[in-house]
Amino acid sequence: MSDIKAVIRVENPDIVLTRTVSHDQSAKVMPVSEAGTDPDSGRFLYHVESSDFCRFEDGLRNDHTIAAFNRVIETTAERAIYSFEYTDNAKTFSPVISKADGVALEMENEGNAWLISLWMPDRDKLADIWDYAQDNSIDIELRRVNEYASLGKTTAGLTETQREALLVAFEAGYFNDPRDVTLTEVADTLDISKPAASGLLRRGIQRLIISTLVEDS
Repeated sequence: MSDIKAVIRVENPDIVLTRTVSHDQSAKVMPVSEAGTDPDSGRFLYHVESSDFCRFEDGLRNDHTIAAFNRVIETTAERAIYSFEYTDNAKTFSPVISKADGVALEMENEGNAWLISLWMPDRDKLADIWDYAQDNSIDIELRRVNEYASLGKTTAGLTETQREALLVAFEAGYFNDPRDVTLTEVADTLDISKPAASGLLRRGIQRLIISTLVEDS
């Protein structure tokens, strides 16, 4: 059996933050993948780029997928980190990907649509993603797919510590949405500090993307 790395494009007005980025065409948003989201808080962190944060926040106030938001920190004049709480109307793909035993590697908007880079244990699991999209009237397009030997049998350019950290986090449910464990719990299992665990996971995911999606494209 071979695992796959794929990039899909999805579009639907009920996908979280779609109305906001439609209102602010300058906005680019991407989840903060290395942030240890508290499974009980329902808060989700995003990197946001915008030429006008007031306009971006006007879009948030009228977005039926967003229950609450907070500008956590403004890193530059046009970049900030926000936390969001979703409404019950919001459609998200991370839970669907997790249910199919996959991992969402990256997600960012492309105008009103969304590009999602994901890892799946085998090609057949992509059918679960397509079924969800069709059942929810979501436009979906496969942009790219690459097939590899199983992650458990190849380094994919990873160091042994990066590979161990990713597998421990995956098996514990850290990549589920909401997460089954916190970053602190992953760090405790690995017997390392929380910053060290965050760095291993972040660099490991980056290495997977570079060695698969980027280099093979």
